[in-house]
Amino acid sequence: MSDAVTICECFARDGLQHEPEFVPTATKVALLDSFSHAGFRRIEATSYSHPERVPGFADASAVLAAIARRPGVAFKATCPNPRAVRRALDDLDAGHGAEELSLLVSASEAHTERNLRTSRAGQWKRITEMIRLADGRFRLVGVVSVAFGCPFEGAVDPGRVAEDVARFADLGADLVTLGDTTGVATPPSVHALFARLEREHPGLPVVAHFHNTRGTGIANAVAALEAGCRDFDTALGGVGGHPSAIRYGAGLTGNVCTEDLACLFDAMGVDTGLDLDRLAKASAACEEALGRPLHSMVARAGFTRAA
Repeated sequence: MSDAVTICECFARDGLQHEPEFVPTATKVALLDSFSHAGFRRIEATSYSHPERVPGFADASAVLAAIARRPGVAFKATCPNPRAVRRALDDLDAGHGAEELSLLVSASEAHTERNLRTSRAGQWKRITEMIRLADGRFRLVGVVSVAFGCPFEGAVDPGRVAEDVARFADLGADLVTLGDTTGVATPPSVHALFARLEREHPGLPVVAHFHNTRGTGIANAVAALEAGCRDFDTALGGVGGHPSAIRYGAGLTGNVCTEDLACLFDAMGVDTGLDLDRLAKASAACEEALGRPLHSMVARAGFTRAA
């Protein structure tokens, strides 16, 4: 297989939101710089979540002001509500804004109420206002959480997910991410949904964001690739998953390991644009920052290229 994909490195946001202890701003900045140095073209840098609810990102503006900017590298910040977009605009006006913003919906009512503290209708009203406020100044990434199953309601209708993707597209989102929030997706369900969206929205990048809760994350990523997906979210060390204060889901809730997926794609002849030697150094730096071995199999076995 000869092709090219884009992997968005999510350690600094979706990864760190799961950590109970605050990671120093200088450490985050050093890690983000190592990610761009390794060749990532899209990097999730932080979140404009309310600092009292998610204190790990109270330094969002300071992080964005300090990171090194490289040509062709876009940094992304998550915005759960219009107030967050206003903060993003303030940083942009100050000369150190994010290039991309993530805007969140959930495919189920129960998860919307638990995670976003509103109804689906209420969140879509917020999304419309957020896109109006953004005023074309950012690349917008719509995110559909619990796209393959909800921890409270169970199975999610793929048709509802497709409707959410279409709504984001109609509102002007540049990419739409499907989040497997508690890791219930399977390769057949992934292939079917990504193939459907490829047919319905040709040219719209649909991002695969899988959690490895049940050990199926990489298999699901390959299924998405085979269905035409070329954009993936991962986190070094497989950390993250959901905020540490949220107790739904069982077992290891983290993201697909960047190291493992990047090396698999490399072995398959799929171009990620990443320097594996620099990726190995970034992987080690993430383990040092959190003070423990993380979950990458490649980090234990070695970053050996395919023969």
